[in-house]
Amino acid sequence: MKIRLDKLLAHSGYGTRKEVKELIRKGYVTINGDEIYNDDLKVDTENDEITIAEEQVNYVNLRYFLLNKPKGYISATFDDKYPTVLDLLPGSVIRGLFPVGRLDIDTTGLLLITNDGKLAHQLLSPKHHVKKTYWLKYTGELVKDTEKRFLEGININNEYITLPAQIEILGNNEAYVTIEEGKYHQVKRMISACGGEVTELKRIKFGNIELKNDLKEGEYIEITRKDIF
Repeated sequence: MKIRLDKLLAHSGYGTRKEVKELIRKGYVTINGDEIYNDDLKVDTENDEITIAEEQVNYVNLRYFLLNKPKGYISATFDDKYPTVLDLLPGSVIRGLFPVGRLDIDTTGLLLITNDGKLAHQLLSPKHHVKKTYWLKYTGELVKDTEKRFLEGININNEYITLPAQIEILGNNEAYVTIEEGKYHQVKRMISACGGEVTELKRIKFGNIELKNDLKEGEYIEITRKDIF
């Protein structure tokens, strides 16, 4: 595959496009032993040997897939009992891919699958407070101050007090819930603490990514890094 040199170095984590252009112009980059000063030069990712400051660059073509996860699939790269979400993608693309975070086996909806470890860390790191929104159905009757409890943080089984969250009660025993963390069965446990029991749970938004209405369960689309941040 051919790709611009500055784009390759930026994707490989050596800085922004502006920063790597400067490194190239200062003579820090070689291709097959020759110093290169042209930042828009097309390089062969499979055959060219590229170094920056005498360190060999190992380029990985970063890919991003938005999957509408169906029930019955594990959010993992391998499982000896259940099919995994990677089984829903063609075998020609799954090498090196992994799901970002996890959805329970009975939870559906938006799941990002990628080979970009740096991005995955940013999305999952607690300090970044990336919001995740779910649609849910529940049985039972939620207590009157449910919205207030969510905003204040809910004490789950005297084990953990969640970060402030939001719930929009829609009526007909449906609601939207937005959280900024991902504790074990968190949404289900928060609803339980307020008197309900979740019967259906679907993630519809993760950070800036929204689940497309026309994307059926089990289907996926390839997106770009710009779609995520």
